[in-house]
Amino acid sequence: MPTERFQFTGEGGHQLAAALELPDGEPLAYALFAHCFTCGKDTLAAKRISVALAARRIAVLRFDFTGLGSSEGDFANSTFSSNVADLVHAADHLRTTRKAPSILIGHSLGGAAILATAGKIPEAKAIVTIAAPSDPAHVTGLFREHVDAIRAQGEVEVSLAGRPFRIKREFLDDIVEHELIKDVTGLHKALLVMHSPVDDTVGIDNATRIFVAAKHPKSFVSLDHADHLLTRPADALYAADVITAWASRYVDAAKPATTTDSSEAPRRVIVQETRKSKFNQIISVGPHRLVADEPVAAGGEDAGPGPYDFLLAGLGACTSMTMRLYADRKSLPLDRVTVTLKHSKIYARDCEECETKEGMLDQIERDIAMEGALDADQRKRLMEIADKCPVHRTLTSEIRIVTKAVG
Repeated sequence: MPTERFQFTGEGGHQLAAALELPDGEPLAYALFAHCFTCGKDTLAAKRISVALAARRIAVLRFDFTGLGSSEGDFANSTFSSNVADLVHAADHLRTTRKAPSILIGHSLGGAAILATAGKIPEAKAIVTIAAPSDPAHVTGLFREHVDAIRAQGEVEVSLAGRPFRIKREFLDDIVEHELIKDVTGLHKALLVMHSPVDDTVGIDNATRIFVAAKHPKSFVSLDHADHLLTRPADALYAADVITAWASRYVDAAKPATTTDSSEAPRRVIVQETRKSKFNQIISVGPHRLVADEPVAAGGEDAGPGPYDFLLAGLGACTSMTMRLYADRKSLPLDRVTVTLKHSKIYARDCEECETKEGMLDQIERDIAMEGALDADQRKRLMEIADKCPVHRTLTSEIRIVTKAVG
C-alpha cells in the first residue's frame, strides 16, 4: 500500500509535513487522523491505525502539528486553537486534492482537537476518539509543577516523555477557554468513543463524560488491557477493525471498482505483506479484507489467524455448507452444524491406513456436532455427505500448484 508524503500550508503559513496512507485500489472513504500531544504523525498508534485502515480501503491523512516532527514553526507558539486550525487546513487540502474526510479520528489530546474541529468540517459524518480527555486542560497535568512558573515567567521549558518543550502562558490561557463538552453536546454527528479502562494517563472517567454528553448515534468500545499510547500492535489493529466496521454505517463509501472476476467464483485471493510486523499479511478476496499472522510462540504477534488456521477454516466452512445444502434439499431436521478442527503432524508409521509409511504426515482432526431431531440414519448420511465437500475432496486428491514470478 502506497504512502504519499507531502506538505501543506497550516495555520500561520507554516508548511506541515503530512503522510497519506492509500489503499491499493480506490479508497472507500477518506479519514483525517490527529495525533497525541507532543507526538507526531509517525508515532506507533498513528501509523499502525492509519496503515491498517488503508488495508481496509480507508485512506488516512496524518500530519505533524505546527512545530512538531518535520513540520515548520515553533511548538512554543502553538495552542489548542492552532491545532484545531491545522486540522481544518488539512481537511481543506484533502477536499482540494482528493476528497474531504468523512471520518475524523483523534488520539489523546488529538481526540479533543477532533471533537472541537468536527463542526468545522461539514463532510465529516463519523467521529472517533481514542483515549481522549473530556477537557483539553487535562494536558496541563503533564507539567502541573510548572504551571505557576509558566504563568509568572511567560514561558518555561518542561520535559515531556524525556524531551524538552517550551510552554507559553498563551497555551494555558487558550486551552482553558475551550468548553469541549459543549462541542460534544452540539456535535450532531455519529460518535465512537474508544478508551482503555486501565489508561493511567487519561482516565476512563473522561470517556464517560464525553459519551454521556453526546447525543445519539453514539457508541463506546473498551480497549481492554491497552495502554494510553496503544503500543501493542494488536490493540492498534483491533481499533482499526472496529473503526472500519462502525464507520461503514455512517459514511457514503464509494463503490469499489468492479473487476472482471469480482462476481465470479472462484475469486482471486491476494495476499500482501503489511510490513507492520514480521508475519502480518492483508488478504483481499473480492470486497473482503482479512488479516493473517502467526501466534506469538511462532514469532508473530497473533494479530490474525495463521495460514493453517485459514486452511482449517476453509475445510470447516465447506463441510458445514455442504451438509446444510443436503439437509435443506432432503428436508432433514438439521438445526445447526458445528465443525471443530485441529491440524497436527504425526508419524507415518502410526497411520495404518496411510500409503506413506516413513517420515511425518499432516493430520486434520474434524469433529462435527449436529443439532436437531435427527435419527441415526440421517446422522450417518450427513457424516457421509461431510466427506463430499469440495474442499475435502481437494485436500484428499492430487493437487497441482503452478507458481510463477510476475515482477
